[in-house]
Formats: sequence, C-alpha cells, structure tokens
Amino acid sequence: MNEEAIRERLVKRGLDKYKAPPYFVEFSGDSEADELINDLQVYPHAFLIACVANRQIKGELDWTLPYRLKQRLGHLWMSRLCELTLKDIEAVTSKPEPVEGFTTEVCKNIYGAVSLIHSKYEGDAARIWSDRPSSGELVYRFLEFRGVGPKIANRAANVLARQFRISLADYYSIDISADAHVKRVFKRLGLVPKDSSDEHFIFKARSIHPKFPGVLNLPGWEIGAKWCKPRIPVCQGCYMNDLCPSASVENKKQTVSG
Repeated sequence: MNEEAIRERLVKRGLDKYKAPPYFVEFSGDSEADELINDLQVYPHAFLIACVANRQIKGELDWTLPYRLKQRLGHLWMSRLCELTLKDIEAVTSKPEPVEGFTTEVCKNIYGAVSLIHSKYEGDAARIWSDRPSSGELVYRFLEFRGVGPKIANRAANVLARQFRISLADYYSIDISADAHVKRVFKRLGLVPKDSSDEHFIFKARSIHPKFPGVLNLPGWEIGAKWCKPRIPVCQGCYMNDLCPSASVENKKQTVSG
C-alpha cells in the first residue's frame, strides 16, 4: 500500500474543494430549508439552531428544523425568539400535532442556544465567527452551547470554514468529524486499523494535514456516500480506486462474479 500517495490525493481533493468558489450548500435536500441555512447574513442563528439539534437526529432532518420552526412561528427573528420560554418552544412544536424531530432535548438545546446568543453575542449569532477567531476559539465557542460536543463543534467549524468560506486566524484546531462514512473510508484505505477508536481517526487526520485536519472530512464523506458503500462498494467509480488496498479485492470479486 502506498500510504503517502493516498494521503497526498486525499489532501489535494480536500484543498481543491476548499479553494473552489463559494457555492449553495445542500444540507437537507429541501430547497427552502437549505436556503434558510445558507442565509448567514440574515439568519446566522438558523445555522446554529441546526447545529445544536444535530446530536439528537439521524440523517438530514436536523438541517430542516430551523425552517420547520419558522413555519410554526411564522418568523425566525432573533428579537422575537429570545422572548420565547422553553414551554413556548415545546408547545409550538407539539400542537396541534407534533413536528418530527423536535424532541424534548432538542427544544432545550434550541432554547439554550437562543438564550446564549442573546446574552453573550448581543442577539447576533454571526458574532460567534465574524471576528476572525482562531480555530481553537471557534470550536470552543460552539462547545459552550448545550448539546454540542467535540464532534458537532468541529463539524460546525468545518462547514463555516470550508463551505461558507468564513475567514479564521488559523485552521489547526478543526478536526474531522469521525462519522460512519469517514470511518469506513479511512479503514478501507488502510489508514487506521479496523478496531480504531474515534481518537485514531482524529489524530490520523492531524498527522496527514496538521495545518487543517478537517479538510479531510469532505473527501472522506464524499467517498463514503458516493462509492464506498457499507455492503457493496462501487470501487470502479471512485477516484481512490487505483490506490485503495480494499478496492483491489472488490474489483477482483466483481470480475469473478461478472
């Protein structure tokens, strides 16, 4: 296995994506919900609300919650959100019928997020990242929100830096988010052992590209989502095919079965 070549190609793919012109990010596949999240100028708190809900929900549903909340309230203005109590948020998302995804914990996270934005950032969530903080400071600021752990904090910082092109003083402290796709890809590429912990993935990414470890997140997710499927990988379409030690095995299986 040529690990050096694998590392170089992953980094190049990640940096190419990072250096590409800004683009509309499809978080959920729901165009209206995604438009709200992409509007950092008017609704920066929508992005934050989606992030604090992230740990409770699987799939893309979490990114639609700000839009669903806006539909129920008839607005999503911070000046009015900060007037809501926790009971208000629970009531509006449960009556006349419950809105999928708004669990008790999610409502508590949203209430806590709105309260912290109001008290610490003068009602403007963009202040979390608009002063060009260091990557460590940005991740720390996300960690201060209820329901946000290292995985979500790094994911949020990564999205801001990579997709929204928010300028930071440095990118050293933005780690990869060790989700299922990234883990599967790193294992099959032979970068980490099969029994690795989340820390193995995080520190491996740091060793590969110390200046911006999180830049490897998108290639890992992209490969896992498009080609490196859990059960039947589509190796021949993957840009890592010629280097991946697992792909050679899969290609042989497909040749024999064909």
